Amino acid sequence: MKLSRRTFTQATLGAAAISVGGPLFAQDRPLRLGLLAPRSGVAAFMGEDSIRAVRWGVDRINRSGGIAGRKVELVIQEETTPKDTVERFRHLALQEKVDAIHGLISTGVTLAVAPVAEDERVLLQCWDGTTQNGVQESMPKTRFVFRSTDNECEAVMSSLMAIKRFKGKFATIAGVNSDYSYGRNCWETFKTLLSRYDIEAKVVSEQWIRVGATDLTTNVAALNAAKPDLIFNSLFLSDLPIFLRQASAAGLLANAKIVSTVAGGQINDLRSSFVPEGALLGQNTFYFDLPGASELQKSFVAEYRDRYKAIPTTSADRAYFNLMAYKAGVEKAAKAAGRWPKTDEIADAIAGNDIESLGGRGRYRADKIAEQMFYQGFSKNSTQHEYPGLSDITAAFSDQLQKPAGADYWKWIKTADFRV
Repeated sequence: MKLSRRTFTQATLGAAAISVGGPLFAQDRPLRLGLLAPRSGVAAFMGEDSIRAVRWGVDRINRSGGIAGRKVELVIQEETTPKDTVERFRHLALQEKVDAIHGLISTGVTLAVAPVAEDERVLLQCWDGTTQNGVQESMPKTRFVFRSTDNECEAVMSSLMAIKRFKGKFATIAGVNSDYSYGRNCWETFKTLLSRYDIEAKVVSEQWIRVGATDLTTNVAALNAAKPDLIFNSLFLSDLPIFLRQASAAGLLANAKIVSTVAGGQINDLRSSFVPEGALLGQNTFYFDLPGASELQKSFVAEYRDRYKAIPTTSADRAYFNLMAYKAGVEKAAKAAGRWPKTDEIADAIAGNDIESLGGRGRYRADKIAEQMFYQGFSKNSTQHEYPGLSDITAAFSDQLQKPAGADYWKWIKTADFRV
């Protein structure tokens, strides 16, 4: 739906605002929340953004009396390789004795950690990680593990918006995507939806980018030789601004239309000088300058920018969403039990609650997979700042973008009733 028609219900405020504090529920020790976040490497910026948002949320929660009467303290471990992160997960659960664990950006790491959490009955809420093997859900039924929205949501939305905006304006296409399952599935999603809507476009180049690559001149040269009318990319690390900067310098972007599924994560490094006007820029679940933004978002963005001299991204929203979903679940379970709830009672109480997150409303489905708002728009230059702004912003809830529980992804996108 278009942003101008977007509505919020009071229900989004209710679940997050329940207060069941007081001596009946309070315990002697603080509620300990473990975090698993990347602190170094290509995904470090995502981990840092997530931690900052959780700290901001915890400060607000503690000033208001905590979660069901207990103040919250954080115990942070680093997300790295699957093997090492499993060990740190166990350290948090068994030695630090945290009450729950949030975090995980990489689906590859999540695939290793999630079965351990389920087996050991430890509550795990994933910021950006899923338990998808490709597009196939590997853990369709969990009790203690909560997963992010499907990886392909932004690709579905970008594909639909590109078709709507650029139909009839391109005959050749090229893909510039990460050389692993996420990038390949995003590219295949775009081509599948073009076919579904009877749009004929010749693929003239496919460029597969190694994670962490910093020199894309060879890829840019290949694209320049192919001269595509439209370039689709799902780059979301530092390779995105590198690609756009090098492509702009080579003259590649002068005529080609740009579709970038999840550009918002790199907003601090994007510049209007090399991002052409009219490029489709996906923002995932959060856009910091959203027209008509909630007071919650306005407060967070203002405090974040003042403190860190940077712009918050979707990683902040996903981490905050999980914090508030946990708070709502704990307080719902405590109210029902009349005492401090057990882990399984909390796990059973999280799904279905409407949460106000930084990017808008969200909730967990019954199958413990998140549903959140997604935002995308078209770049526009401004003399007020260096980074590209957005125009014609579209907002869509993820029930329009991700497959239903148990569905086959490739069959679903060929028949789904999309309304973006």
